[in-house]
Amino acid sequence: MAVNPTEPPGSEPRAEPPGSEPRAEPPGSEPRAAPPGSAGSAAGLPERVARLGVPDLVYRVLRGLVRGINRLWFRVDLQVEEPVPDAGPVILAPVHRSFLDFLVVSEVTRRKIFYMAKDDLWKSPLLGSFLEAIGAFPVNRSGADRLALDRAQEVLERGDALIVFPEGTRRHGPVVEDLQEGAAFLAARTGAPVVPIGVGGSARAMPKGSKLVRPVKIHLRVGRALPAPARTGRGRVPRSQVHAFSEQIRAELQRLFDQAEAAAADSHR
Repeated sequence: MAVNPTEPPGSEPRAEPPGSEPRAEPPGSEPRAAPPGSAGSAAGLPERVARLGVPDLVYRVLRGLVRGINRLWFRVDLQVEEPVPDAGPVILAPVHRSFLDFLVVSEVTRRKIFYMAKDDLWKSPLLGSFLEAIGAFPVNRSGADRLALDRAQEVLERGDALIVFPEGTRRHGPVVEDLQEGAAFLAARTGAPVVPIGVGGSARAMPKGSKLVRPVKIHLRVGRALPAPARTGRGRVPRSQVHAFSEQIRAELQRLFDQAEAAAADSHR
């Protein structure tokens, strides 16, 4: 993460003074990264956050199982405009029309991936254990979830890949409407680029509310990585830039979603 050159090394940019442009913050809250070694930093996060990780052997086995399902059952068609970065922090930002999206999107890279998923999924202990084993952690969507944001920031600060659904929840229809700003906020906070991803056909394979998974071909369209908003000379990202970046993500998601859905429609004929 970039550091404000006017502040001591290791500190986090301070809140803007009254009347100036506010810094990037998640809706409804003002989480701040603490200096290294303190209770809120990536190096000294609370124990619940610091333990976020996936055993390599378990992850590889389950990731192989998911890959087999994606290729044999969903016959995933992947087209990329630019390969996902093979190192360093990156936010993968897909559209969200089906529960299956988080599984099929893993096809875009061979890197270990972490996910933000709604906390309702942990009501089933079996499903929750499976999700954690493939890198997922819960987020409460009813408000700003500080712990989930800390976990997401930790994943990115240690150089890993994170899937965030910018729409926040599964939606219906062909239009990508206003996004939640979690992906844009995390990019501004950590400097991680955002890779927009269109997913076509997943709603046919498993519509929202359905328990039946159909063998429908799913199409992925991966866009070019969008660089995180630039910080000012004082080391801050104005909120207006976070809003603008979120709109840039939305426009790219719409373009890629249109392509993926067109391909899905062709293969469905």
